[in-house]
Amino acid sequence: MIPRYARAEMTNIWSAETKFRIWFEIEAHAAHALAELGVIPKEAAKIVWEKGSVAEFDVERIDEIEREVKHDVIAFLTHLSEIVGPEARFVHQGMTSSDVLDTCLAVQLKRASDILIEDIDILLEQIKHRAFEHKYTPTIGRSHGIHAEPTTFGLKLAGYYAEFVRARDRLVTAREEIATCAISGPVGTFASVSPKVEEYVAHKLGLKVEPVSTQVIPRDRHAAFFAALGVVASSLERFATEIRHLQRTEVLEAEEYFSPGQKGSSAMPHKRNPVLSENVTGLARMVRAYVMPAMENVALWHERDISHSSVERYIGPDATITLDFAIGRMSAIIGKLVVYPERMQKNLDQTQGLVNSQRVMLALTQKGVAREHAYRLVQRNAMRTWNGEGPLIELLKADPEVSAALTPAELEPLFDPSHHFQNVDVIFKRVFKD
Repeated sequence: MIPRYARAEMTNIWSAETKFRIWFEIEAHAAHALAELGVIPKEAAKIVWEKGSVAEFDVERIDEIEREVKHDVIAFLTHLSEIVGPEARFVHQGMTSSDVLDTCLAVQLKRASDILIEDIDILLEQIKHRAFEHKYTPTIGRSHGIHAEPTTFGLKLAGYYAEFVRARDRLVTAREEIATCAISGPVGTFASVSPKVEEYVAHKLGLKVEPVSTQVIPRDRHAAFFAALGVVASSLERFATEIRHLQRTEVLEAEEYFSPGQKGSSAMPHKRNPVLSENVTGLARMVRAYVMPAMENVALWHERDISHSSVERYIGPDATITLDFAIGRMSAIIGKLVVYPERMQKNLDQTQGLVNSQRVMLALTQKGVAREHAYRLVQRNAMRTWNGEGPLIELLKADPEVSAALTPAELEPLFDPSHHFQNVDVIFKRVFKD
């Protein structure tokens, strides 16, 4: 995790202090359940909770112990015994380290999911606002980077809104799948700890029980979680790439807000670069980079190994922190995005009517001209427009084969731009449901 690309709320989830607090809650809730089952004294469970719940866990002390014992959970339990006293001997009864580690990771990923979903909600609000603002702002639609047919800037944004609604759904599904608890003891048989303990801890932590935990929670759940993050990151990159292209000097239909005092280049004072969108693009690459290790973590040996452990210590914090920052950055970009409708219209007019070529071709077919011949008629005039010989409509009017089928009065309406926007309302109702 790099502080430059991190926000406090998400970063705090992955702090050592938060981790040890969750570990304590897992152990204390398990102790309470064990006490209710008569496995340990109720007074001991009460003391564990009372002393541990108000304690400040000393991270440096735990690290010191770990350097000696070479085991992080044992180091924590040793420190907890220093806080709790003799009753600490009843903590971790019948449990194994993975019960603590995997359940804690589930809590952290669930909390991270909550933040990411809130991030998406904010981004959706920004996109929706700008989409309605530019619902009927004409702009050119491009395929292969080349002018295709007119659309509106609002429709462009509506497409991204729909995509991030899907992103939100993916995060909700990922949160649901990852939020499982495993307190099942060695190799997951519950031979040393009752399933009722797992049920109680899961309830207290807002998790579901893992049906079969084999000592660890199956890593297909984690693979699906990080894959979902990767897809969301890819959607962010697609959005960022669109803005980067629109800000190119020769396009300049929209650009990132350039604040007073901001500088774009150490060498060229005139530069206003899409640095934030470029940053989102780079961050998206990093989030996707964590997907493959998560996939490779699925294939653990037998009931468990720890080849996944070092991977998750990296990708758990880094993927969620990075995606949180990237979504927040994209929300800020869209909220302040500077849009140039006049430049959009200028770019629309640049190709002198070529964007209406399909309408002319279809009108010719309606007049009885074979489609292939209609295509050739329109294309030969379109190529002349491309070569700077004049607006398409004038060339078509002067073409005897075209004018034999379509009069000038019939050609004129085919170049009315409003035709392309007649179903904007339909699309907006589908996307925004209002």
